[in-house]
Amino acid sequence: MSSDWNSDEIFKALANGTRRRLLDAMKDAPQTTGSLCEIFVEMDRCTVMQHLKVLESAGLVIVVREGRERWNHLNALPIQQIHDRWISQYASHAMSVLGALQSEFGDIR
Repeated sequence: MSSDWNSDEIFKALANGTRRRLLDAMKDAPQTTGSLCEIFVEMDRCTVMQHLKVLESAGLVIVVREGRERWNHLNALPIQQIHDRWISQYASHAMSVLGALQSEFGDIR
């Protein structure tokens, strides 16, 4: 993992449901800030921009400016790093514990 990788900033960005929804909106293709504002009509443009700034600071969004448009690209690498560092290690341990419990006590649900 690179030394500039900041898991606290990534976790903070992902802790907010609105920011996760913004990332979901960029999952299939980059979105302009204007198109994100059209998707998230419950927020004003300034609020969308504030959320995008947090995501950009965490490295989860890469911004490419083309003329007057600001294209927001999902950067899934930090999410993969979170998975590799935290989730995969604990998931495999949890599965081995559950397997041992199931062997000892039978079908557990």
